[in-house]
Amino acid sequence: MTKIKLNFILVRCDIMYITRALEQTVLAVQKSFPVLLVTGPRQAGKTTMLKKLSDDNRKYVTLDDPLLRNLAASDPDLFLQRYEPPVLIDEIQYAPELLTHIKMNVDRKKSNGDYWLTGSQIFHLMKDTSESLAGRAAILNLLPLSNAEIDNHITDIFTTKPDDIAARQKTAKPLHLNEIFLRVFKGGMPALYADDNINTDIFFSSYVQTYLARDVRDLTQVGDELAFFRFLSCVAARTGQMVNYADLAKDTGISPPTAKQWLSILVSSGIITLIEPYFNNSLKRLIKSPKMYFLDTGLCAYLTKWTTPQALEAGAMSGAFFETWVVSEIIKSYYNAGKRPPLYYYRDKEKREIDLIIYENNKLYPIEIKKSGNPGKDAIKHFHLLQQPGLEVGEGSVVCLTKEFLPIDAKNWYVPAWII
Repeated sequence: MTKIKLNFILVRCDIMYITRALEQTVLAVQKSFPVLLVTGPRQAGKTTMLKKLSDDNRKYVTLDDPLLRNLAASDPDLFLQRYEPPVLIDEIQYAPELLTHIKMNVDRKKSNGDYWLTGSQIFHLMKDTSESLAGRAAILNLLPLSNAEIDNHITDIFTTKPDDIAARQKTAKPLHLNEIFLRVFKGGMPALYADDNINTDIFFSSYVQTYLARDVRDLTQVGDELAFFRFLSCVAARTGQMVNYADLAKDTGISPPTAKQWLSILVSSGIITLIEPYFNNSLKRLIKSPKMYFLDTGLCAYLTKWTTPQALEAGAMSGAFFETWVVSEIIKSYYNAGKRPPLYYYRDKEKREIDLIIYENNKLYPIEIKKSGNPGKDAIKHFHLLQQPGLEVGEGSVVCLTKEFLPIDAKNWYVPAWII
């Protein structure tokens, strides 16, 4: 397992830049592809990271500028002549017309690393990118800061293997309950850590307004912004739960098909993620609905109207927020390594559940998440359900608030949440 000590770098006056784990992956893959596309939610730090990694020769242009956006859409060839490679084009989803012309340019020049692109709306981008730039573009996903990045170190992807967890423990910073819930309450948006003077409530209020006005309205033609905001809040109140479109529609005053469409917008915008249930013919009577999780717990806390980390920790949703934070941290560890998270969950008709399953190399690694300092052996009582013919089960973890990394039995371990 590779561990890299990071340094904070001051850029743009006194705003502090936090080194991102994805940087190493960006520098590696851009040597092999002519186009690099970094997607992810707004304010996650895509542009800041790529600007920091750019050399002096790389031009920068943002399609947030209406004049440049119009030029890119109406005359993409002229736009690309004006902004020749190497170039960083920000918010490419506003001018998908550029992608075909970028394809022609890279086919003619055959030079890697020419075009760096960012996009906040991958549901518009992925179809166009796959059609126009198949085999020519490396696509990476940047989420808000991970716990490790906030603490100024990088670890590899999270696994339940004891040797890997022990290695993570050596560089991880121990956090107490209040410190963990401060992280949960604040979330991982880089701006909140680069400048301590930013008011989180004002930040997220502006974030939601910008997101609604700029992305949802402009790109998806959502007609009723107030209904969409109610929907967003309803989803936040259900983080860590199975998707139920009928309930979401009823509570928001929309139709179930509209609820399904709007949820797909949140997924594709990097606001939430869906964890699918693990399915195998050996496992019977399984639930088939996915579970939904917010990818930034700070935004989720704002939408559910928690005003302090102390109130959140003591409140009725504390367990759901703790689970959401752990799941998002594990997801970030995969995306930061340029890998797709191989994550599932288990739930059957008898309501027996395993919070998370890592499925790799035809092997299942179960994870239970408990907001408890001493969950007891009952936390792994459902792990045995995976032991079916044709299935191989690896080491399991109970991620909890224990202070030490300790064995439960020969194959399963208590893992302190701060190690994740």
